[in-house]
Amino acid sequence: MAPSYTFAGDTPAIHESAFVAPTASIIGKATLAQDSSAFYGVSVRADTSAISVGAGSNLQDNVVLHADPGFPCRVGERVSVGHSAVVHGCTVEDDCLIGMSATILNGAVIGSGSLIAAGAVVLEGTVIPPRSLVAGVPAKVRRELTDEEFEGVKHNAAHYKELAAAHRDMHA
Repeated sequence: MAPSYTFAGDTPAIHESAFVAPTASIIGKATLAQDSSAFYGVSVRADTSAISVGAGSNLQDNVVLHADPGFPCRVGERVSVGHSAVVHGCTVEDDCLIGMSATILNGAVIGSGSLIAAGAVVLEGTVIPPRSLVAGVPAKVRRELTDEEFEGVKHNAAHYKELAAAHRDMHA
């Protein structure tokens, strides 16, 4: 049984193929799609607005997803959110990698195929074009991802899909 909690009448919708670690918490109006994963220590707290995690996306250890009123949080398909990242009231489009300890704030939009470097802080309302390499505090677009880097982003999501299946089996 996934550690999920109803809040204010909203119960998380977790696809049967999703992996949710026993130490993760999924709360309120949250949706985890097919083959998505929430690893150990993850908090998906949809107590003020909806949060959705797309198919094949992974939330690595200690990730926090939260939303504010008027700022739902949407993580697209095949997205990797690295350890200890905070994704707050924003949109992350498909095939992105959010680096370890990165922070993405309300109203930001991360274009598909982008890589947000470890430790970067994407400020409120920032719109990142597709296939961008983004780094810094505050985060800035440094350049377009190479084809090789983009393949690495996709490989990471595929690897975590396999890893999640192994962890799901371990906890069955």
